[in-house]
Amino acid sequence: MVPLRQCHATARLAGHARRPGRLWRSKAFSTTPCIHSSAGVSEAANYCKDLVRRHDYESFLTSQLYPQLYRPGYYALRAFYIELATIKEAVSQTTLGQGRLVFWRNAIKDIFKNAPPRHPVAIALHQTTQNSHLAQYHFQRMIEAREEELFSPTHLTVESMTAHAESTSSTFFYLVLSMLCQESAMLSHAASHLGVAQSFATFLRAFSFHASRGVMVIPAEITAKHGVNQQEVFSKRATSKELEDAVFELATIANDNVITAREMFKETGGKVPQAVMPLFSAAIPVMSILTRLESVDFDVFHPSLQVRDWKLPWRVYTSYYNRRF
Repeated sequence: MVPLRQCHATARLAGHARRPGRLWRSKAFSTTPCIHSSAGVSEAANYCKDLVRRHDYESFLTSQLYPQLYRPGYYALRAFYIELATIKEAVSQTTLGQGRLVFWRNAIKDIFKNAPPRHPVAIALHQTTQNSHLAQYHFQRMIEAREEELFSPTHLTVESMTAHAESTSSTFFYLVLSMLCQESAMLSHAASHLGVAQSFATFLRAFSFHASRGVMVIPAEITAKHGVNQQEVFSKRATSKELEDAVFELATIANDNVITAREMFKETGGKVPQAVMPLFSAAIPVMSILTRLESVDFDVFHPSLQVRDWKLPWRVYTSYYNRRF
């Protein structure tokens, strides 16, 4: 394992509860099949783009690297990801969250039957499936993972947390690879590790938010190993040596996954194929979060972690043009 302190270091999903825009408000969850015009498809695409822009800054930043042809599809896929990821925080009862997941489970089935429901994200996803060969399985896998999260928001082991990351972040990247027509075992392997790193870093940056809700995002096997008093963390909402050690261990695992993803490209001197560099540029925000965590001695409550990295756009574009992450 390469120590995190010897490396550079995410992308964060800044999702919050939202309502669809005025155009879609009355029919956002209608299950009535929608016969949509080119204008309707364009409006749906713009809705998805705006959703990503408002709730996932880093993903919107890296989206600018995708060829224009693929951007609508990327926004549709990421908007779907956001829709699922924010359900847990958007509802007050588990049953309401289940209801939303049932809607999306049925919506995906209908999308692949060419009968998408009247929801902007569903319409945009349908258009994306018409333009690219996407596996329905990946969409359902993400939905199932979010349903499990509704009932079990914490993880006992790193293995469990990794499995969740692979079913959400990594699976999203598999869909992007499919959209780009760049599927291969090597690229999928690299994307899988990047997804795990992104998920872990996202949880660490959002630690304070989850702690305010009484949820410990670090697996129990790590907190127990370092003697973290969870109730004290929730009540005091302040760092401690024990918590910092636990954060360091999880951050190191995230960093190791980025390193493993990089090693997939060692035969090309670390250079990533230009066609998939937009996807792997997502590693730059991941490393930004991990580096900033290290700079504050892994104090997850430090307010600077919630401030945007003003150097991030420059780093993302530099990485893209150098074809390295």
